[in-house]
Amino acid sequence: MRKWIGLVALLTAEAMNLLDATIVQVAAPVIHTELGGPTTDIQWFSAAYTLPFAALLITGGRLGDSYGRRRLFRLGVVGFVLASTACALATQSGVLIGARAVQGLTAAAIIPQTIGLIRSSFDGPELPKALGLIGPVMGLAGISGPLLGGVITEASSWRVVFLVNVPLGLGVLGLAHLLPESRTPLRPSPDVLGTTLLIAGSALLVFPILQSRDWFLLPAGLAVLGGCVLQQRRSRGRLIELSLFRRSGFGAALVTSALFFAVLSGLTLVVVLHQQLTLHRSVMQASLVLLPWSAASGIASLCAGQWLIQRFGSRLMYVGLGVLLIGLVGTRHWLVPALGICGAGAGLFTTAFFTEALHRVQPQETGSAAGLLNAVQQFGGTLGVAVLGSIFLRHPATPQGAFLVATLVILATVASVHFMRSPRSEQIGRGSRERARTGQ
Repeated sequence: MRKWIGLVALLTAEAMNLLDATIVQVAAPVIHTELGGPTTDIQWFSAAYTLPFAALLITGGRLGDSYGRRRLFRLGVVGFVLASTACALATQSGVLIGARAVQGLTAAAIIPQTIGLIRSSFDGPELPKALGLIGPVMGLAGISGPLLGGVITEASSWRVVFLVNVPLGLGVLGLAHLLPESRTPLRPSPDVLGTTLLIAGSALLVFPILQSRDWFLLPAGLAVLGGCVLQQRRSRGRLIELSLFRRSGFGAALVTSALFFAVLSGLTLVVVLHQQLTLHRSVMQASLVLLPWSAASGIASLCAGQWLIQRFGSRLMYVGLGVLLIGLVGTRHWLVPALGICGAGAGLFTTAFFTEALHRVQPQETGSAAGLLNAVQQFGGTLGVAVLGSIFLRHPATPQGAFLVATLVILATVASVHFMRSPRSEQIGRGSRERARTGQ
């Protein structure tokens, strides 16, 4: 029971991060009206959070390996609560943007620890069940963010949008003592140069995607990250455990994560933009259209973690992608029901994906693996928002162009899944069915 209550703290922290990334998008125009400043500040209310978050995820995971995942989780939550309070008290746009950057930094300390702490708390059949609870929580947080942002801003003040994090964070801190402390058996030495190269390269990649300009920075970012890879091969105190890439399928898992979450983030943005810009519906009405997606995703993820993973193993990823494709095809005629089908497919896939991606990771590799998966997920989501959002904005009368590109990306995801599956994962479903037949 203790570990399941501790899991509540981890899931609440995950939800808190997603809420903070989405809730501000709705309130941003109102914030700008009150605080003033150039129009570009509206973008930076979100980008100031996303940039340090994406750039520091791998570093955050590695620090948890070295100094203790529960310790860093707690420090991150304390910093997040304080930064949220500073956001609520901001009287100038520049102060708010700075506080948002601190929020992103502290979130990068929190999020990589959640997967590592779940792996430390659960094993065997309980692990996919614990991971299966992420989907429902994230689905609820995803739909609650825009709704809460609209309701709170209209009923009270945009400042309360940030103060929502305070009771949530204090609740997480109150339960964090139930989490086990875990770190790698051998503490890796700090890698200052690797960390600097990784942060600079990640920022150079994410910045132009967020801003939809300054594309010349992309090659520079790739070059810096290439230098980081070379430096890591020679460094003793490695930021990234290169042994991960010698394990069958982990590199393919990173590609799969980028492709899949590009579709998820991009599609939800396109649906909201279509509802507001084309159909002229309110923010709250547009958010409600996504309710079937979030509800179905949560239910499917729960079912996958509790029962389906044990029966079908990693093959469930193919099922999830197939259901998602059916939903995408159906959006041409029945948008809202089709979004529910898409959500069900996403929920089935997500649980199976994280179970498969993590089961070969060794304890000393957990921080690097969690940081890499989260960073690639963030990068993929940012890329999906930029690409699918741009396609829609060129032809705002219909979202079908963006949906077609999303369909092609999902087909590419099916191919990448093939390369990330392992012989061990083939045995998960068969072994569970055999135990069921023999009564063991």
